[in-house]
Amino acid sequence: MSEPKELKIKVNGKLYELKVKPKTLLSDLLRKDLKLTGTKRGCLESTCGVCTVILDGKAVRSCSILALQANGHEVTTIEGLAQGDKLHPVQEAFISHGAIECGFCIPGRVMMAKALLDENPNPSREDVKMAMQGILCADSGYTKQIEAVEIAAEKMQGGE
Repeated sequence: MSEPKELKIKVNGKLYELKVKPKTLLSDLLRKDLKLTGTKRGCLESTCGVCTVILDGKAVRSCSILALQANGHEVTTIEGLAQGDKLHPVQEAFISHGAIECGFCIPGRVMMAKALLDENPNPSREDVKMAMQGILCADSGYTKQIEAVEIAAEKMQGGE
C-alpha cells in the first residue's frame, strides 16, 4: 500500500495541508476528509457530472481527478459560492425560478452554470443547453434550469 503524500490545496478560499493516499479521488477528499458533502457522487464513472466542482476556474468532474492532481490548485465547491448569507446569483436564480427538483444533481448543475457564466457572461441558450447536458438528471426536463442560468447571467451583468 502506498504511503500518504503531502497535499496543499485551497478549497473555497481556505488553504488545507493534509496527507492523502495516492489513489484518493478529489470527490472523496472533499466529501470525506473536508466534510463538504454538497459535492455528490453519482455514477462513479465520470459520466453523469453530478460531482462537478470548479478547479482553477474550470468545471471538472471531481470523481475523475486524483486529489494529488489538485496539489497547489484552487477548488470551489457549492459550499463556497455563497458569501455569508448572500447566495450567488446562480443559486438565487435556481431557487427563485423553481429549478430545483430532487436536489441531487443541483450542486453539480449550479457549479457548471457558474463556470459557464464566468467564462461566457452572456451565453446563448444553446451554450447553456450544451453546458447543462454535461450533468445528467433523471428528474428534470432541464427547461427551468436553463432559464435559471439565463436569469443569473442577466443579474450578474447588472440587468436586474
